[in-house]
Amino acid sequence: MLSAKTKKTVGKLITYAVLVTGSLFCIVPLVWMVRSSLMTPVEIFMVPVKWVPDKLMWSNYKKVFEVLPFFTYYRNSLFIAALVVAGSMLTSSICAYGLARIKWKGRNVVFACIMASMMLPFAVTLIPTFLMWRAIGFTNSFVPLIAPAWFGGGAFYIFLLRQFYMTIPKDFDEAAYLDGASHFQIFTRIILPITKPSLAVVGLFTFMNTWNDFLGPLVYLNDEAKYTVALGLQLFTGSYRSEWHLMMAAACLVLIPVILVFIVGQRYLIEGITMSGVKG
Repeated sequence: MLSAKTKKTVGKLITYAVLVTGSLFCIVPLVWMVRSSLMTPVEIFMVPVKWVPDKLMWSNYKKVFEVLPFFTYYRNSLFIAALVVAGSMLTSSICAYGLARIKWKGRNVVFACIMASMMLPFAVTLIPTFLMWRAIGFTNSFVPLIAPAWFGGGAFYIFLLRQFYMTIPKDFDEAAYLDGASHFQIFTRIILPITKPSLAVVGLFTFMNTWNDFLGPLVYLNDEAKYTVALGLQLFTGSYRSEWHLMMAAACLVLIPVILVFIVGQRYLIEGITMSGVKG
């Protein structure tokens, strides 16, 4: 019979083994992409597999910008992502404050409708939404990709922030009311400073979703000069199918901003999610 201490040790070893195995499944494709971006086309598919190139082909990254206007795609994606992040953080926090801190008739019904909207896939509302934007003349522009973020920011983000606002004691609001503060002053001077971790989570998720969005730009953008990095990468794949080293270099360039944003905001991620889901 194994002792309790031995069983605990064996359990930990099994857990670590499973975690390491799962990590390898995630890391190996990333390593393959990076090493392929620094190789020649011949080296990529050598058998047995060659993990380290004989010579690092940094020129692959330079050539990506020569064969396609990738800098333009980067600029477009950063412009869209910045405005979407700003709009989502602002409007979702305002909506969440109204649903969590202000009592008004029908508040729970409105919140239930917002939650119900999360069950509708993007593909279901795609056609009527596209027809609406086309009717008012905003197709082939960034407006359909940016404007929705300034009118609520998204049901999930509203839910996330509302859950956090519900955990803040109402004593703060009551004390501010006694001092003559308005809802705007309470929101900007008391609530927002406390909710920095949750707002950081909203910003992080919004940036990643916007940066990686493919279907939205594909539907609304026709001019190649307005393409985002997701569309540019797909165009690169379709135009240079035999240039695998350039495809991998382009994929690495697309991934870099996401990694940088995650590194900057990772300390807020766990804290924000944990603090946002304590109470309902």
